[in-house]
Amino acid sequence: MKPGLQFRLNQQLTLTPQLQQAIRLLQLSQLELEAELRQIAESNPLLEFADDNPENVDGDEREAPEPLDAIPSSSSSTTTSDTVDNAEAPEWGDADVDNSSDDPIDFSAGSSSSRNNNPDEDGFEPQSAAQETLQEHLLWQLNLTHMSARDRTIATVLIDALNADGYLTESMESLITALPTDVKATEAEVEHVRRMLQRFDPTGIASVDLRDCLRVQLEQFDPDTPQRELALRIVDAELELLARNDIARLARKLRASEDDTAAAAVLIRSLDPRPGAALDVTPVEYVAPDVYARKDAGRWRVSLNPDCQPRLGLNQHYCGLIAQARGTDASWMRGQLQEARWLIKSLESRAETLLKVAEAIVRRQSAFLDYGPEAMHPLVLREVAEEVGMHESTISRVTTRKYIHTPRGTFELKHFFSSGVSTEDGGSASATAIQAMLRKLVDAEDPRKPLSDQAIAEELHRKGIQVARRTVAKYREAMRIPSSSERQRAG
Repeated sequence: MKPGLQFRLNQQLTLTPQLQQAIRLLQLSQLELEAELRQIAESNPLLEFADDNPENVDGDEREAPEPLDAIPSSSSSTTTSDTVDNAEAPEWGDADVDNSSDDPIDFSAGSSSSRNNNPDEDGFEPQSAAQETLQEHLLWQLNLTHMSARDRTIATVLIDALNADGYLTESMESLITALPTDVKATEAEVEHVRRMLQRFDPTGIASVDLRDCLRVQLEQFDPDTPQRELALRIVDAELELLARNDIARLARKLRASEDDTAAAAVLIRSLDPRPGAALDVTPVEYVAPDVYARKDAGRWRVSLNPDCQPRLGLNQHYCGLIAQARGTDASWMRGQLQEARWLIKSLESRAETLLKVAEAIVRRQSAFLDYGPEAMHPLVLREVAEEVGMHESTISRVTTRKYIHTPRGTFELKHFFSSGVSTEDGGSASATAIQAMLRKLVDAEDPRKPLSDQAIAEELHRKGIQVARRTVAKYREAMRIPSSSERQRAG
């Protein structure tokens, strides 16, 4: 067996349950962490959330254990730190945490001042109602349409079978099979209902292909619309020539003038080839940032979001019963107490690790925060791992589904990692920065003469960035920017 593999196996064999738990907590998102801790607290009577203890609400009316919102003095030292602008680097020492304390952990230390000093606290945009999905929009129209119960059932099956662009890609046989057993419909009946759906909003929905979609949209125009008939002829037989924007050849084949053909082409391009896309709703996930980054007196400061840190502590009542317990009950309760203490320490470690990694990222990417995406530096997990003295796998866990709120928006911590491309001066530029430059070039181009991938690569070369044409094409496709020929047709 290879020495490296044996070493990794030995590491796995020596992982204690407590360490495995700490690793697991580290990779959970805030929502997952909350659910996990709730489940653990339900099975361990020694644990409780501060907000769940009624003694905290009215502690003056009776003698009660120390309030669960007691704040360990070490907590405040781990919630906020300074990150230097560029040159000056702070010392990164581990915070002194009093692990002997049985007080609950409250990561909201200084939360009142943190909220008051956070300029973005009251700047959240109001959340609007969830956007209507394509299926919901069509079913709403279906309920307002005079249609037999049989046709309504068929229409419901067709609506359910639409893809994100609003097309029917399933075969007629599979659609008929999907109907309820008490509805025995023929292909002609299903086709009749499909034609009715095509006139719903957005027009062209439930089409079987692009030609079908464009034709039904053209048919909705007034018959006196200029070049409508010529556009229908193009859609029926010459879509390939239209895609190549070969107006001259298209005019010859249709025996029409180039001006009329060009006008018909403009009419076709005004149609929507993906009628369902505008209502294709990806479920929106509202995330609460785990950390904040804000600039104060010329320095970027990083702090944990106190509202996202679980307020978990020991139940003082059950802790007091341990001394009175005997036999197996005492042994079981001591075991539960030890597990509770380990969990609390794991949460402390998770918070410290998250803050330390966020600090390192903000320090490395302060130019991005100051100047925008074009100033993003190349950064890989190994660089942050070496800086904070952790393994790359730990950095990967910390940065997955953990979010940082900055003046430029809220980003997943992984957003700040990017590969590099060489520059003429021997440095490197991140992929994020190159994509930002690419977008800027495309936005500024002449719509009648859009830049090809090669032309963009040459423009980047003039800026000192050595990037190949195929790399430009890869970035352009990742950003969903059409090719130059498609942009020219759209323009």
